[in-house]
Amino acid sequence: MSVMLLTGKYVICGVEGSGEVRQIDDGAVLVHDGKISAVGSRAELEAQAEGAEVLGGSDYVVFPGLVDSHHHIGLTPVQLGSPDLPLELWFGDRIGGRKVDLYLDTLYSAFELIRSGVTTVQHLHVRHLGGIEEVKESAGKIIRAYQDLGMRVSYSYGIRDQNRLVYEADEDFLARLPAALVADLGPYLSALSLPLEDNFTLFEALCDAYAAEPLVSIQLAPTNLHWCSDEALERVADLSSRKAVCVHMHLLETVYQKVYARRRTGGSAVRHLERKGLLGPLLTLGHGVWMTEEDLDLVSQTDTRICHNCSSNMRLRSGTAPLNAMIARGIKVAIGIDEATINDDRDMLQEMRQVLRVHRVPGFDQRVPTAAEVFRMATEHGAQTTAFQDQIGTIEPGRSADLVLAKWSQIAHPYLDPRVSAVDALVQRGRSSGVDTVLVGGEPVLKHGRFTRVDEQAAIDELARSLSGPPSEDDRLRRSIAERVMPYVKSIYDDYLTGESYEPYDHRHSRS
Repeated sequence: MSVMLLTGKYVICGVEGSGEVRQIDDGAVLVHDGKISAVGSRAELEAQAEGAEVLGGSDYVVFPGLVDSHHHIGLTPVQLGSPDLPLELWFGDRIGGRKVDLYLDTLYSAFELIRSGVTTVQHLHVRHLGGIEEVKESAGKIIRAYQDLGMRVSYSYGIRDQNRLVYEADEDFLARLPAALVADLGPYLSALSLPLEDNFTLFEALCDAYAAEPLVSIQLAPTNLHWCSDEALERVADLSSRKAVCVHMHLLETVYQKVYARRRTGGSAVRHLERKGLLGPLLTLGHGVWMTEEDLDLVSQTDTRICHNCSSNMRLRSGTAPLNAMIARGIKVAIGIDEATINDDRDMLQEMRQVLRVHRVPGFDQRVPTAAEVFRMATEHGAQTTAFQDQIGTIEPGRSADLVLAKWSQIAHPYLDPRVSAVDALVQRGRSSGVDTVLVGGEPVLKHGRFTRVDEQAAIDELARSLSGPPSEDDRLRRSIAERVMPYVKSIYDDYLTGESYEPYDHRHSRS
């Protein structure tokens, strides 16, 4: 039996629904065989931990592993040549990104996630050229990267069966284009067109393949309303209900998506999902920037989750999500880094600060997020968007020992007023450079700043070498397609909002 004792100046166990932080000063966490067996004072637990490996000390803060609840790729779009365009134009520009080794690409971002205290990632694999066998192979490379690092992953391949580039049918969009561009773009869109039935065959195959892997969960991910037919939504709802499978779906990320939903359904995208049987605690909605008060009430009433992607919303000019109103309604909101944070990396500590600060609306009495609420978003609420929700997210006996030890001196040096709480200090001043050790299931995957399973520098050097040569013929073709198709993509949306009513949620007012 393996026994570990983690000690710290502070052990932050979690946050109550009231917002009160559960914290133990001069505390400790006792771990047996990867599970938390006891939490208490250091003096008390040291007496029970004879022969245990001891990590931490008086210069550490111990807290639950963070959860990135919305993640896609390794190398960022900027690194691959795509600037921060509005989302609908960005889709077109992203066609031109170079093909990257999926295993190395996944390792690259996972290194950054773990270094910022992330132990669990919701990996939303949204596009891959080829049929079911090619997608299955690519899924295996991504999952293997997380397994090799020892990280916990919830993987899904994005289901989409229509409107693969713009918010209209592929054949209608191709009919707008010159023949030479159709000859190049048509095969590309066809290669993205995994038949609807194959999506569910893939899901079942992956569930079978990883059923015995405790750190891997397979989820469902209908990518967005415009990408999914009603048949696809209904089948996801049925499968999720029958097998109690978690679902993650982008929704109402931009005002154009809000207008699309009204044109397609005659009303609200959220209400449409309710009619299709999708709303509920198994569903997480990514973004939700353009939800109305009625939408938020419906999300709250059905206990549906939301994943807030703050940096992504800012970078792609999608808008500011009504987070204050979400929290006021008691909606369980997680945090996702999406493609990259405001710093073009995968630093969850930075993203927590971004969330804390962006929603500080003017006024003395307006409700704004607290550091404790943001911490809960990145831990317990993040966990609740995954199948691991009963195992992670808080520090309590019986839960998995997914834990982070960060240097308190990095946070508090050269001075920190004792009136500042540990949670406030961590959220507002914590840096990846201060993260010392990260455990997943009781195993240190990062120990004293070094990865224990994979040679970080060798993997990144290999990724660099793989991209050091010139782009392939296929890369150049896709870059050419992206450049030629962009004016036609933009033309779809030039008059899209004309005559439409699309008032955003008034962020100055929320229920207290």
